[in-house]
Amino acid sequence: MQRELIVEKLREHGCRITKQRLALLDIILENECSCCKEIYYKALKSGHKVGSATEYRMLNTLEEIGAINRKNLYRIAYAEHCNKKDACTIELEDGSIHHLTAKEWNLVLKRGLRELGYEDVSGVISVSIQGCECGNERY
Repeated sequence: MQRELIVEKLREHGCRITKQRLALLDIILENECSCCKEIYYKALKSGHKVGSATEYRMLNTLEEIGAINRKNLYRIAYAEHCNKKDACTIELEDGSIHHLTAKEWNLVLKRGLRELGYEDVSGVISVSIQGCECGNERY
């Protein structure tokens, strides 16, 4: 039902409904993705050939029609006891990709905050990640 409503809004907005756009829409609706890269990698993993430019344009269009809110798209909220396997995906400059479980992500976050001088980090509820203003798409 939700998919059909979004597809109709996309058509009203003047968008062609391509296989790539439908694949991205399905990934967004079926998964709790924390960032654009995660959506991109899920598309690749499922066998869809989607360019990053297509993905970014699709996300911008979805935001324009009110189907998504980018602030919520980037929201990451995993507690220590969460069993989610791919809570965080990290790509390093050497091209290696690392997938952290929710527990690992929470541990990295807490250790990083302690390193920065934050004492009580037991109550972290969520982390919002904003895009870089320097023109670099990697965060």
